[in-house]
Amino acid sequence: MKHVSILIPHGHTSMVNIEGTHQIMNEVNSIQARMGKPPLFKVQLVGIAKEISQRNGLFSISPDVLIDDVKKTDLIIVPAIYGSLEDIMKNNAAFVPWLLEQYKKGAEVASLCIASFFLAATGLLNGKQCSTHWVAANDFRNLFPDVNLVDDKIMTEDDGIYTSGGAYSFLNLMLYIIEKYAGRDVAVMIAKTFMIDIDRNSQSPFIMFQGQKTHEDEPIKKAQEFIESNYDEKITVDQLASMLALGRRNMERRFKKATANTVTEYIQRVKVEAAKKNLEVGRKNINEVMYEVGYSDTKAFRTIFKRITGLSPVEYRSKYNKEAVMMA
Repeated sequence: MKHVSILIPHGHTSMVNIEGTHQIMNEVNSIQARMGKPPLFKVQLVGIAKEISQRNGLFSISPDVLIDDVKKTDLIIVPAIYGSLEDIMKNNAAFVPWLLEQYKKGAEVASLCIASFFLAATGLLNGKQCSTHWVAANDFRNLFPDVNLVDDKIMTEDDGIYTSGGAYSFLNLMLYIIEKYAGRDVAVMIAKTFMIDIDRNSQSPFIMFQGQKTHEDEPIKKAQEFIESNYDEKITVDQLASMLALGRRNMERRFKKATANTVTEYIQRVKVEAAKKNLEVGRKNINEVMYEVGYSDTKAFRTIFKRITGLSPVEYRSKYNKEAVMMA
């Protein structure tokens, strides 16, 4: 039987992550019982205090056990924790040595959504792939440059550490872990029971690109603003470098450092974001939208759109524009 430790941190924590994971793991045991098999998981809420207040006292959680009571565990679930990283680490410092020790002993660790910040602060994610909520991707990159963030992924697995993307994508990670421990048939049953879209592995369709302007490089900000105001035009790297009176290589290096995108990637993402907004409303066809955001090559537009969103323009419109679908 696998021992599962769901951490109950101090602070503002995702109750959905905690309850959802607890319920799903125990449902696996119920399925096992109906199949005449022994339970697969022993699930416990693990804390550093006997009662932990949540949501400014609106809720409280009583852990089943404290960390000192758990000498060996197989899987540690870290729910999303909100607030400043400094407060999160200060309030939950006691978890860190225990978590590191358990990982060293062979425990796997799963961080849900922005719990990746807590996990990265322990050093466990250095050199590893990681996902997080796409909204927090830029902040994460700035804080943890030694972590390989793949913000388009709903989940990652790297050397016994799992991470999930934004919000309810933790459900897809749970299915992945259950399939690994219990097999495909049980994972499918859980997916049907909780009506989870199995095998979904990308959060790209949900990403709203808003650029990265928290840096202090003013010339690069001007380049970003120019791109965002003129996305329907053909913009070149040389044009931007000349406009800013910078050498091309210098500008490209500074742009990548400031935005985590190359100039070309940034232009493409701005154009695709504009296309997405056009596809979500109104009745324009794909070619009209394509021309409006500055593309004339249908194949190139579709290729870039799908690489960034994970969907073709037609699939994206069908998913997010019900009026267009009804008129088709």
